[in-house]
Amino acid sequence: MKIFGITLGDPCGIGIEVTLKALLKEPSYRREALLFGPLSVLEYYNKRLEAKFTFNVIETIGEFREGMINVVDPHPVKLEDVPIGTVSALGGEVAFQAILTAIGFARRKEITGVVTAPLNKEALHLAGHRYAGHTEIFAHYTTGESYAMLLSSPKLTVIHVSTHQSLRSACDAVTKKRVLEVIRLGGETMRKFGYPNPRIAVAGLNPHAGENGLFGDEEIREIVPAIEAAKREGYDVTGPVAPDTVFLRALKGDWDIVVVMYHDQGHIPLKLLAFDDGVNITVGLDVVRTSVDHGTAFDIADKLIASEQSMLRAIELGKKL
Repeated sequence: MKIFGITLGDPCGIGIEVTLKALLKEPSYRREALLFGPLSVLEYYNKRLEAKFTFNVIETIGEFREGMINVVDPHPVKLEDVPIGTVSALGGEVAFQAILTAIGFARRKEITGVVTAPLNKEALHLAGHRYAGHTEIFAHYTTGESYAMLLSSPKLTVIHVSTHQSLRSACDAVTKKRVLEVIRLGGETMRKFGYPNPRIAVAGLNPHAGENGLFGDEEIREIVPAIEAAKREGYDVTGPVAPDTVFLRALKGDWDIVVVMYHDQGHIPLKLLAFDDGVNITVGLDVVRTSVDHGTAFDIADKLIASEQSMLRAIELGKKL
């Protein structure tokens, strides 16, 4: 049996709710899932959702039992101490310890990969963990020559040259070396998804992809040389394509994946088209990590209205990878 991990994210948000809803929706996942997070909050949502799950709390993989929902609780908390719907240092600490523990299980090959429910960056920082998000935590505690964030949905797939940094510094991150790395990572990941020769588009950084240097020369200096190098390596890659048309053309079927230059260039179209079923994937590391592509949604926490669709697809893609 291939056991996979699910970190439950910030307990003050919707992570535990959408995880239990996903396990209710797809019973086959219950046999293989190992949850990482607070038992007290799991039991609370178990009652709220009338799921009637039985939890088996374990410390080692040898204690894993089929027929139950297996849980590792690295940072136990009392339910009354969890401020549901609020940013808190406690929520950040619980989320961080769950991730750290799950990575340990994955690196020991005791689980095949990790699916992550959302954490809150402000809460993470309040707990003293100065990471920009999941991607950076996984990059710090795992290994890989290079890594990138990839967003996948049934309608559109994008992979990012840069993610959690200021827009000003993101422009400086557009280098030939980095663009070529991301083209490679995107191509390799799409092959794992079943595309033998994926068609890759590379978005420009500037309006109209720079218009031959009229609106910026990053395309000429960095992006075009990366594309030419990728073509020499055998990748089917096109670009730089104007950012205001590349996603429409990809949506119509011209390409299988788009390499984007910065966080919002990829996140805005993906979330517009597929907010409920988008998946965030960290590629290039020795631990497979997929995630829901939404946040902690403190404003709807404990209202039982959060959708589990992104979690279901994150599990599906994680198992495929």
